[in-house]
Amino acid sequence: MDKFIIRGGKSLSGEISVSGAKNAVLPIMAATLLAEGRSVLTNVPSLNDIKSMAHLLRVIGARIDYSEESLKIDAKDVCFPEAPYELVSKMRASVWVLGPLLARLGKAKVSFPGGCAIGTRPVDLHLMAMEKLGAVIEIKHGYIHATAEKLIGADIHFENVSVGATINAMMAAVKAEGITNITNAAAEPEVAATAEFLNKMGAKITGVGTSHLIIEGVNELFPVGAEMIPDRIEAGTFLLAGAITKSKITVTNCIPEHIQSLIDKMKQAGCKFEIKDKSITLIPAQKIKPVNMIANPYPAFPTDLQAQFLAYMCLAEGSCSIEDKVFPDRFMHVAELNRLQADIRIQNKVALINGVKLMSGAPVMATDLRASAALVLAGLAAEGETEIARIYHIDRGYDHIETKLQGIGADIERVSS
Repeated sequence: MDKFIIRGGKSLSGEISVSGAKNAVLPIMAATLLAEGRSVLTNVPSLNDIKSMAHLLRVIGARIDYSEESLKIDAKDVCFPEAPYELVSKMRASVWVLGPLLARLGKAKVSFPGGCAIGTRPVDLHLMAMEKLGAVIEIKHGYIHATAEKLIGADIHFENVSVGATINAMMAAVKAEGITNITNAAAEPEVAATAEFLNKMGAKITGVGTSHLIIEGVNELFPVGAEMIPDRIEAGTFLLAGAITKSKITVTNCIPEHIQSLIDKMKQAGCKFEIKDKSITLIPAQKIKPVNMIANPYPAFPTDLQAQFLAYMCLAEGSCSIEDKVFPDRFMHVAELNRLQADIRIQNKVALINGVKLMSGAPVMATDLRASAALVLAGLAAEGETEIARIYHIDRGYDHIETKLQGIGADIERVSS
């Protein structure tokens, strides 16, 4: 297994570019199953999760060509409506093939996803949406068996905001007969990007980017080409890399409004920004003010930046609290940050942070994707050497993060154990 060796305490400078958004590419890959023919996606990052999804689509019958930020998916011969356990267990996003397979083939057999390091992530809302649209759902031997002679438009209300369920419902409803109303829908930029891609294919979705989606079913969708949106979580991670090392950097190829909630919190901490159309220049706070934060669905502070922001607050001059309403147990990074001599304790599912003047390098272990990024940020700021094991987690969501950070002056290297 590879690991990162980081020699911290170095100032960073220069420009760092953001790759395409993994969390938009994955559902859009599933959406290509709805059309017979070849779709072409560009600005696609090189990530293990995308490779896993590409493998699943090949199993289903699609032909894939994935190279140099371009992904060509020919779904003409899709005929095998099954997502097996050995693939779904590696990546929860595999469940997104459920809606497209039902809409395209009238049936789907999808394994239940495996456990998740950041807490319970059930698929009950996905199944409720499919049943509302007229599918018959049976659970047998760890698999979801869904069948539908015809999908019919329906009113779907989600009790809890769910990105995954919103996208799955949307992909099934675009070929359902009649009108589908989805209320309390997720409004994340990745959901909007998927809806816009479906509309480009010929779907009729209105309310894109809001919590109320109206979908008029169509008989046929067509393959298209589309450029993927930039990854807002990567952009936010890079801004926090500059902030935690008190370095002025510029993050390019990003959409600033997608991370406005982070920018607002960083301003409270003392940071300043020069914002242009597709770039953000950070002027860091030299004295970091403590800022309380609660992660919630978009447009509030994203759960996928909670761990990274928590790492930043470890160096604040004072105390603050961080809570995650999306995944309340998502604090596995706390124990590892404390190994770097941070001062954090968990009380009633709230992280209570007492800022320290300096963190100290130590061997730590990544527990999940965003926890990995938090440890990298802490390692960049810590005195001495930090060794991060199990970095295969970070390769799921960051395209060559060490190379990008090296480009702005970080002393980080990938070492094979």
